[in-house]
Amino acid sequence: MSMLEVRDLRVTYRQGDRAVPAVRGVNFTLDRGQTIGIAGESGSGKSTMALSLLRLLAPTAEVTGEVLFDSENLLTSTWSKLRAVRWAEASVVFQGAMSALNPVRTIGDQLCEPILLHDKVGAKEARRRAAELLDSVGVPSRRLGGYPHEFSGGQRQRIMIAMALACRPNLIIADEPTTALDVMVQAQILQLLGDLVRDSGIGVIMISHDLSVLSHMCERLAVMYAGEIVEIGPSSQLIDDPRHPYTRALSRAFPTIGDPDSRRAPSGLAGDPPRAADLGESCAFAPRCSDVTPDCRTRTMELWPSGPGRLAACLRVLAEEGGPS
Repeated sequence: MSMLEVRDLRVTYRQGDRAVPAVRGVNFTLDRGQTIGIAGESGSGKSTMALSLLRLLAPTAEVTGEVLFDSENLLTSTWSKLRAVRWAEASVVFQGAMSALNPVRTIGDQLCEPILLHDKVGAKEARRRAAELLDSVGVPSRRLGGYPHEFSGGQRQRIMIAMALACRPNLIIADEPTTALDVMVQAQILQLLGDLVRDSGIGVIMISHDLSVLSHMCERLAVMYAGEIVEIGPSSQLIDDPRHPYTRALSRAFPTIGDPDSRRAPSGLAGDPPRAADLGESCAFAPRCSDVTPDCRTRTMELWPSGPGRLAACLRVLAEEGGPS
């Protein structure tokens, strides 16, 4: 069985007397030593889906389905079991390290806290491990006594990764870990995460709106739109030969290096994502799709096979693959 198996995950928020769906029937698996990227526009449900895996959403969110982590359904686990899983077995690298770190506590104290809480070691041992963690992510351990504002953005992001690794978890959820970083620091952070996967055999879920980042880092890629996965498969195939029109639009939204015309007018995506309260069972992307057919607006969508190890929620893919009409 996979280390992580997500089955029919749904997240709903209450808005007055209405139920507003934010995540709608997400399914995927992840093994140790594997990486999966979650891509999509802002508001597509990426972060909501990821945070729901460890029940980190606000109490107003209703989460259903199954999140099987080492065969334990985290959505029905007791709070004591869930607290044991967080940090020790699965941890999160949040976007915006400055807001995630406590500004009035030293980096050393913040690194030691989960070690002391979960591993039940003494203060001296926790300090030693905190120093090793800082060194492992490229921040000098002599700076354990520093405060967050004394570090650069790239260093703070590295510290967040060190904190996520503090209790030697098997799974890391990285939510936009390279947002607002320059390209050189971004490359260093991605290299660091890649080395961790290779050397430690951990599983990584990486969330980003940047397909180029995900294709570089992740073996598999899942593209979300309006709370659903609309295409999933090997990253290289989704980038080179996208089957869903939304994935194709995202992959073409980047200018071509050395081509002034594409830089001045990159292929964008017209219109705006739909309101969650207005979603039905038909294709949510239909109003923005250049390949839309009348059936797209009436037929229930699901993920259909679109090649070896690939799935896409598109009727054209279904027709091309010879599926049921």
